Amino acid sequence: MFRNAIEPWHLLVVAIVFVVLFGYRKLPDTARALGKSVRILKSEARAMKDGDGSGGSAG
Repeated sequence: MFRNAIEPWHLLVVAIVFVVLFGYRKLPDTARALGKSVRILKSEARAMKDGDGSGGSAG
């Protein structure tokens, strides 16, 4: 049923929706914030996997 759910034209539609919603001027800032969030998530997941449990910085 969902074997080929995401096709290239689906991604194109999603990209167009992002441009319409956020505008082309805010897209670089949005992408930068998303990248930063992904990096933080990866570092936190790595810390939990290592058994550290402290979760990085206190805050």
